Amino acid sequence: MKRLFTTLAIALLFSCQHSAQVNEKQQAVIDAKPIEVPLKEGKAKAYFASGCFWCVEAVYESVKGVDEAINGYSGGYTKNPTYQLSNTGRTGHAEAVEVIYDPKVVSFETLVDVYFASQDPTQVNGQGPDKGSQYRSIIFYQNDAQKKIIEEKKAALAKKLGKTIAAEVYPFQKFWVGEDYHQNYERLHPNQGYIRNVSIPRLNRFKAKMPDVLKEKH
Repeated sequence: MKRLFTTLAIALLFSCQHSAQVNEKQQAVIDAKPIEVPLKEGKAKAYFASGCFWCVEAVYESVKGVDEAINGYSGGYTKNPTYQLSNTGRTGHAEAVEVIYDPKVVSFETLVDVYFASQDPTQVNGQGPDKGSQYRSIIFYQNDAQKKIIEEKKAALAKKLGKTIAAEVYPFQKFWVGEDYHQNYERLHPNQGYIRNVSIPRLNRFKAKMPDVLKEKH
């Protein structure tokens, strides 16, 4: 029995040490200097995490001025994250999207409005049925101007709702592109159960809130 207690105590100690190391690594990500992504052929990039990236991709690709949204991972401290690894919650990464857009058509400020309008902004560590740190809400900023926009909109929403807004605000560091089978998922798999029951309803709720920013149907 004494040996058992000793073993448990050692295991607990290592667990606490591991958690402390993880917290230190995550804090380093939060405290890092943001990296600004340059325009390419007049197009800018923005980065958001808001639950399942299948849902977020579909939301942003419905917005005028957005060329494409790419699914992947960001916000963590490990290299080359994968879907399986991120789902352990031990990489620090969240499912995220890279939004490629024309700043002459849609502003970063509007993209932040889209972000908050397309989710439950008060849900911590997840959206809807998807729960865990890999599904947490994060808005990434690349410069002080973007950070100011995010923080002002977050504060205004908190005041309006009278509740704490769950979205974390991180300096952008790196976006890891996700696996091929995750790209354009909602469009390619419209009859998949999750897409029908979660993703499409979430997209439709957003469309009802911000019809003026939507692309015209052809």
